Amino acid sequence: MKVIKAELEKVAVHEEQYPPEDIYEFAFAGRSNVGKSSFINAMLNRKNLARTSSTPGKTRTINFYRVNDDLRLVDLPGYGYAKVSKSEKSTWSGIINEYLEVRENLLEVILLVDIRHEPTAQDLQMFEYIIDSGYSGIVIATKADKISRGQYSKHVSTIAKKLGIKNKDMIIPFSSEKKDLVEEMWEIFEDIVKHNGLTQFTE
Repeated sequence: MKVIKAELEKVAVHEEQYPPEDIYEFAFAGRSNVGKSSFINAMLNRKNLARTSSTPGKTRTINFYRVNDDLRLVDLPGYGYAKVSKSEKSTWSGIINEYLEVRENLLEVILLVDIRHEPTAQDLQMFEYIIDSGYSGIVIATKADKISRGQYSKHVSTIAKKLGIKNKDMIIPFSSEKKDLVEEMWEIFEDIVKHNGLTQFTE
């Protein structure tokens, strides 16, 4: 899929602030600083459309990115940053849960984890929620450029074991710096659209 137009359509906290359910949505969940914004920028071939932060835990909103008027990529608030209060963590959890529970046009929720580190208990909880909700369980292992390709298998195996994933092909090492799997990711998204019996993206 060629990205012709991409924009930050909406920044929201609660349902009444969401954009209309007029196009399909793919949502991305993960720990603070896992690289969700960098992944979205890579997918959209933009440098700074999705705002990255050097301060983990800073993003407190759901950011909706509209692509070609065909779909949205949805950046959920990062979780798991230790230096925020319990009340803030509870607020972020509520923001994420509200979106996941009410959004009718949501096609897929994808978990992002850092390929270099074993997934946390919160990652496991999020992944189990994704599977229990009927989504396919795709995991994007970010920051793949930080390790050698020869180490991919070992790190993917660690992620698979922690999350209980039997099919390691569901774990995709991805580098937002190199962008070498962007087209493959778009093909995966298009396959999900087709699997749901919906119209293809605009070519």
